[in-house]
Amino acid sequence: MLVRHHIEITRLALGAEASPRALEAIVRANVGQDGLRYQLGHDRFHFDNNRLEQSYAYIEEQRALAGSALARGDAPSAWQAFGRLTHAAQDFYAHTDYIPRWLSLFDAGTPPAPEEVDPVFSEILSHPGLRSGKLYYPLEALTFLPRVGKFFAPFFPADSHARMSLDDHDGTGRFDYAFHAAVKRTKIEFEKTTGTFSTKMLADFIDK
Repeated sequence: MLVRHHIEITRLALGAEASPRALEAIVRANVGQDGLRYQLGHDRFHFDNNRLEQSYAYIEEQRALAGSALARGDAPSAWQAFGRLTHAAQDFYAHTDYIPRWLSLFDAGTPPAPEEVDPVFSEILSHPGLRSGKLYYPLEALTFLPRVGKFFAPFFPADSHARMSLDDHDGTGRFDYAFHAAVKRTKIEFEKTTGTFSTKMLADFIDK
């Protein structure tokens, strides 16, 4: 997803949960994952190139890091780990075909509104055919150019990141589903992560 969407999603999901200081640290770590140095060789950060299992493992790794950081009284490191976790969780909906698969459940009628999307539909999450877009570098880098990148996308294979991703509005309405799924998933990840914290660890994490 574009950086501005990661920011909005994270603030919508966690704005009522964490202090402004904690929230901004989480947001900074989240969007930091889209830095140029992480665009090559870091598929697990973004659910790219069908590295689904590696990305799931990365999420759990960051969750464990958040817990261990809090256990030693290091809330800033916990916020950073959780921010990295949320980035991957949000990119899942933009970079895999989860949303098209979920929408296909309603081919016989009108799909629910984007706000009603189910972000953890088990039959899709466990489907062996679930996949994410492949990055055909170096040429696919052209699709990331501001304003003109979208004109290159149609020339790439159907399984490419350029063709599959829902990083921004694309005129189909599918991005809205990815956006709301990402908001819900961020809340789920917050609850899952903090659910294992002691009372003191939770207080340190939310910084309130």
